[in-house]
Amino acid sequence: MGLYRENGQRITRAGFPAVAVTDAPQRVTEDIYKTEPYGRGDGQPEGSRRHLLYEAGTLVTPSQIDRLFTVATIGTITPATGPAAGGTTVSITGTDLDGVSAVNFGSTAGTELKVVSATQLRVKAPAGATGAVNVVLADDAGNVTKANGFTYA
Repeated sequence: MGLYRENGQRITRAGFPAVAVTDAPQRVTEDIYKTEPYGRGDGQPEGSRRHLLYEAGTLVTPSQIDRLFTVATIGTITPATGPAAGGTTVSITGTDLDGVSAVNFGSTAGTELKVVSATQLRVKAPAGATGAVNVVLADDAGNVTKANGFTYA
């Protein structure tokens, strides 16, 4: 008895063909559910269903977990211009916006962030210096930047 390669060559313990795993499994500590809209839906939570994705005790790799958190995208910023005094309510459309926890205009945080749906959010622009600034979304999966996305007039 022993272990052999396809060509008949014996495999020793020291020569066992394996590599260390860097994506070591982690044990899920509570049931995890995923919400999806019925049919095409309108992106709103209403009309959606929830199903069990991972039961407590399931082993998953960090790479599997990372795939569950899709990076947001910025489609449009409306209006894209506002007064330097701030206070403009800005609507941002895109994808996977439901994980956004903050919106920065340049280095200053916007206020009154409201995530309307996975495809839309609203935020009030803070005061800023005249000129264009980057709009940065702080997201579960990482920050997303729209270069020169808002201009202070």
